[in-house]
Amino acid sequence: MLEPLGYKPKVLNNFMAVYVAYIMNLLIPRSGEVSRAVVVNKYEGVPFDKAFGTIISERVIDVVFLFGFTAIAFILQFEKLSQYLIGIFPMNTIYKLSGLLLTLTILLLLLLKFSKASVIKKIINFFYGIKEGILSIIKMKKKGLYIFHSFLIWGLYLLSFYIATFALNETTNIALSTLMITFVIGSFSFAFTNSGFGTYPFFVASILAVFSIPETVGTAFGWIVWTTSIASIVLFGGLSFLILPFYNKKK
Repeated sequence: MLEPLGYKPKVLNNFMAVYVAYIMNLLIPRSGEVSRAVVVNKYEGVPFDKAFGTIISERVIDVVFLFGFTAIAFILQFEKLSQYLIGIFPMNTIYKLSGLLLTLTILLLLLLKFSKASVIKKIINFFYGIKEGILSIIKMKKKGLYIFHSFLIWGLYLLSFYIATFALNETTNIALSTLMITFVIGSFSFAFTNSGFGTYPFFVASILAVFSIPETVGTAFGWIVWTTSIASIVLFGGLSFLILPFYNKKK
């Protein structure tokens, strides 16, 4: 996505920037995207706003895939999943949060449109840079490869989740519909909390309990999936922090 903007960062720097983002998200929630753009800016000279824009595009694609899996899960087990979600997130809470988000968005847009302060102008210019990064997804030359890799990444997410079911006898023969729903709930927990810290096993156990899997088994399974994921992030993220300065020593 950076290529149409005139930048072609090294693959290893890109890889390490991603893992720096992952490990930063463990330390400071939602700081990973910013950290990744900072790393690419520091070692590859890509303007922060443009790099950040392409990262936002990636997050949009992730949301599309996540909601795609959610749609499949609803098709497979609509009644149980809808009852579970309503129990976790009451409708009146959803309405209040939606109203608050809409109000804040309108106020921000009005401020950006009518304010003449120099700080606001700088913010607007920054958002234009982000916009250019987001739209790079339309301009990229290898759209087919991008789509293929997106499917590959999410397919591997699901595969790693499936492989973890063989860690316990009670989850070895888990049904595909149950697996898909548990994967979706776990993904939402990971995405909207501090990398699922303390919440991932709880949500996994709670949805598995709907399918008559004991809470102790569900909690153990949740901890297995979460721990292996976090262990890889800590390992590769820590190595990335150490290797980045040496790999780019000439700069």
